[in-house]
Amino acid sequence: MQAKVRSRKFGVARSIFFLLSIFFSLATNAQCAMCRAALESEGNTIKAEAVNDGIVYLMAIPYLLVAFVGYAVYRVFKKKPSS
Repeated sequence: MQAKVRSRKFGVARSIFFLLSIFFSLATNAQCAMCRAALESEGNTIKAEAVNDGIVYLMAIPYLLVAFVGYAVYRVFKKKPSS
Protein backbone atom coordinates (compact mmCIF):
# COMPACT_ATOMS: atom_id res chain seq x y z
CA MET A 1 0.00 0.00 0.00
CA GLN A 2 2.78 2.41 0.89
CA ALA A 3 4.61 1.64 -2.33
CA LYS A 4 1.57 2.71 -4.38
CA VAL A 5 1.33 6.00 -2.49
CA ARG A 6 5.05 6.66 -2.97
CA SER A 7 4.81 5.77 -6.63
CA ARG A 8 1.84 8.10 -7.10
CA LYS A 9 3.60 10.97 -5.29
CA PHE A 10 6.70 10.45 -7.42
CA GLY A 11 4.59 10.49 -10.57
CA VAL A 12 2.88 13.72 -9.54
CA ALA A 13 6.20 15.35 -8.65
CA ARG A 14 7.69 14.25 -11.97
CA SER A 15 4.72 15.65 -13.88
CA ILE A 16 4.93 18.99 -12.07
CA PHE A 17 8.66 19.22 -12.76
CA PHE A 18 8.10 18.41 -16.43
CA LEU A 19 5.41 21.08 -16.81
CA LEU A 20 7.48 23.70 -15.00
CA SER A 21 10.53 22.95 -17.12
CA ILE A 22 8.48 23.40 -20.30
CA PHE A 23 6.74 26.62 -19.31
CA PHE A 24 9.64 28.32 -17.58
CA SER A 25 12.49 27.53 -19.93
CA LEU A 26 14.85 30.34 -20.78
CA ALA A 27 16.27 30.93 -24.22
CA THR A 28 20.05 31.16 -23.96
CA ASN A 29 22.87 31.72 -26.37
CA ALA A 30 25.76 29.86 -24.84
CA GLN A 31 29.20 30.13 -26.33
CA CYS A 32 32.59 30.45 -24.73
CA ALA A 33 33.94 34.00 -24.96
CA MET A 34 37.23 32.82 -26.46
CA CYS A 35 35.48 30.79 -29.15
CA ARG A 36 33.24 33.71 -30.05
CA ALA A 37 36.18 36.10 -30.26
CA ALA A 38 38.19 33.70 -32.42
CA LEU A 39 35.32 33.09 -34.83
CA GLU A 40 34.17 36.70 -35.11
CA SER A 41 37.62 38.18 -35.63
CA GLU A 42 38.33 36.52 -38.97
CA GLY A 43 36.32 35.36 -41.92
CA ASN A 44 38.16 32.05 -41.84
CA THR A 45 35.66 29.23 -42.40
CA ILE A 46 38.26 26.54 -41.72
CA LYS A 47 38.58 27.70 -38.12
CA ALA A 48 34.78 27.69 -37.71
CA GLU A 49 34.58 24.13 -39.06
CA ALA A 50 37.35 23.04 -36.70
CA VAL A 51 35.50 24.50 -33.71
CA ASN A 52 32.29 22.75 -34.77
CA ASP A 53 34.14 19.44 -35.22
CA GLY A 54 35.63 19.82 -31.74
CA ILE A 55 32.20 20.41 -30.24
CA VAL A 56 30.81 17.29 -31.91
CA TYR A 57 33.79 15.24 -30.71
CA LEU A 58 33.39 16.47 -27.13
CA MET A 59 29.66 15.77 -27.27
CA ALA A 60 30.00 12.22 -28.64
CA ILE A 61 32.40 10.80 -26.04
CA PRO A 62 30.01 10.95 -23.03
CA TYR A 63 27.23 9.34 -25.08
CA LEU A 64 29.52 6.51 -26.11
CA LEU A 65 30.63 5.96 -22.51
CA VAL A 66 27.04 5.85 -21.27
CA ALA A 67 26.11 3.42 -24.05
CA PHE A 68 29.04 1.15 -23.15
CA VAL A 69 28.19 1.15 -19.42
CA GLY A 70 24.51 0.55 -20.19
CA TYR A 71 25.36 -2.40 -22.42
CA ALA A 72 27.70 -3.84 -19.76
CA VAL A 73 24.97 -3.58 -17.10
CA TYR A 74 22.48 -5.18 -19.50
CA ARG A 75 24.83 -8.10 -20.09
CA VAL A 76 25.35 -8.61 -16.33
CA PHE A 77 21.62 -8.70 -15.62
CA LYS A 78 20.89 -10.86 -18.67
CA LYS A 79 23.26 -13.59 -17.43
CA LYS A 80 21.55 -13.91 -14.03
CA PRO A 81 18.88 -16.60 -13.97
CA SER A 82 15.47 -15.29 -12.94
CA SER A 83 14.11 -16.88 -9.77
